[in-house]
Amino acid sequence: MEHRASPSSARPAYACPSLSRRSRWVFCGVAALAVAMIPAAAVIAQSGAQPFTVAETGQGFSRLQDAVNAIGGGSGTIAIAAGTYSDCAVQEGGAIAFLATEPGKAVFDGGTCEGKAALVLRGREAKVSGLVFRRMAVPDGNGAGIRLEQGDLTVTQSWFADSEQGILTADDPSGRIVIDKSTFSGLGTCENSAGCAHSIYIGNYGHLRVTRSRFERGTGGHYVKARAARVEIAASSFDDSAGKATNYMIDLPAGAVGQITNNWFVQGRDKENYSAFIAVGAEDVLHPSDGLQIAGNDARLVPALRRDTTFVADWTGSRLAIADNKLGAGLKSFERR
Repeated sequence: MEHRASPSSARPAYACPSLSRRSRWVFCGVAALAVAMIPAAAVIAQSGAQPFTVAETGQGFSRLQDAVNAIGGGSGTIAIAAGTYSDCAVQEGGAIAFLATEPGKAVFDGGTCEGKAALVLRGREAKVSGLVFRRMAVPDGNGAGIRLEQGDLTVTQSWFADSEQGILTADDPSGRIVIDKSTFSGLGTCENSAGCAHSIYIGNYGHLRVTRSRFERGTGGHYVKARAARVEIAASSFDDSAGKATNYMIDLPAGAVGQITNNWFVQGRDKENYSAFIAVGAEDVLHPSDGLQIAGNDARLVPALRRDTTFVADWTGSRLAIADNKLGAGLKSFERR
């Protein structure tokens, strides 16, 4: 485990844009619940020189896994000091919050557990706030900042950069994932034996909410791929202008209900697949999609790029609610496939 003081170079999350369009139930405060869920113990004094402190007991540890083990199947908060770490941890149970004492200055750099991720989570619940995850790579090409295998997850004000994936999950149909004010940069690849990796890849979860977040500079795959039954993706930006060999901005391969509203999209030149910005039901349709609202978004190509593409492509035959999107030149609003 390496620990040295180092300021983070990660970019701040995208600021919430003005939401003056028709969609009334999406607004800048839509993720206030996510922020409220983060314990006040995020700002606490560290005990001695130990970088990982269990807030409830004040006990400090030199290894993150030891702090996780100290909480075990109970509930607790781990305050993480500023520094750069090659450490990682596996949460086997309980409810644990992983919180940076200085947001953006606690950096997990390249260390993975079980050949998966910096944080491998299979407890009842996990919360992550203020952390940076970068340069995650593993033999099967699915190296992630967070690998969620079951339970609920809340991520706020965190950064995922220059890795194979940002967040990767298994299936938990009863689970809920909330991501707010976070940045995903330089993620994704289709150059591995396990198939494509993506900035975010959510399995068959019950509910995914992404708000006030930024996706940029993808290096393959999709920016958001989600098999969740319900999705809410709002007030976020998808900047593909510097992307390399990327695909869809949002892929809902199993169908979904919910909303994709008040986001900003720009498609770049270097695409593996530029046929659509948003894809619904392109693989096995597991969930109904009738009423999925796609409204109040702004989508365009990078300046001077000329190509024909589609904003929303649908394979489900569902009645999607597509309205009031501002589309640039070359974009068709909808196509049934």
